[in-house]
Amino acid sequence: MARDDERIARSQEEPIVGGLPEMPGILAAMQLTPGLGLHLRGLADEVLVNDFPGATIRRHEREMLATAVSAANDCFFCMDSHAAFAGALMEREDATLLEPVLDVIKTGSSEGVSDKMAALLHIARTVQRAPLKLTRADVAAAHDAGASEGDVQLAVLIASAFSMYNRLVDGFRARTAPVTEAYRERAGQIADNGYSGAPMPTGSGAPAAG
Repeated sequence: MARDDERIARSQEEPIVGGLPEMPGILAAMQLTPGLGLHLRGLADEVLVNDFPGATIRRHEREMLATAVSAANDCFFCMDSHAAFAGALMEREDATLLEPVLDVIKTGSSEGVSDKMAALLHIARTVQRAPLKLTRADVAAAHDAGASEGDVQLAVLIASAFSMYNRLVDGFRARTAPVTEAYRERAGQIADNGYSGAPMPTGSGAPAAG
């Protein structure tokens, strides 16, 4: 099944866990309790938005890692929303030439990115797939390509956090959108305000992202 067909098929699934808020994707989990919303959004800010000690990668590059991990987990809500967030950040960070790479990353490829990002994508995908398969050689290759210790730490943190987010979304079969354009408006809000600062959507089931 082609990726677009898979996306449409996934969007037609109904939640299989009862008692969920009428919200799409990770928002269903975030609104189960006030504490979950606070901490899930806070974790996203820590790994994707806030300054991180020693890190050199920019916000759009962190979102690229989140997109790659979510794609590897076949979580359409997360891969599409975070690719949209990356695109919105690229517009703000003068990196729009990289936008076509976002679709490439969703296929599991790193073609078109820098050597440093390719090495970090490899680390993130390895942690997503089988963390004990990550080797010292993988880390050394990232350093040789220009990644700092903080960059490598973020790659592991993002891979781990998004494997959790992906499983929350798909374990609930939370609602997801049939088209990637559904995330564009929310992407601007996240780019400007981060996750904790962006207004929480109020619609029932309308496409949005945490």
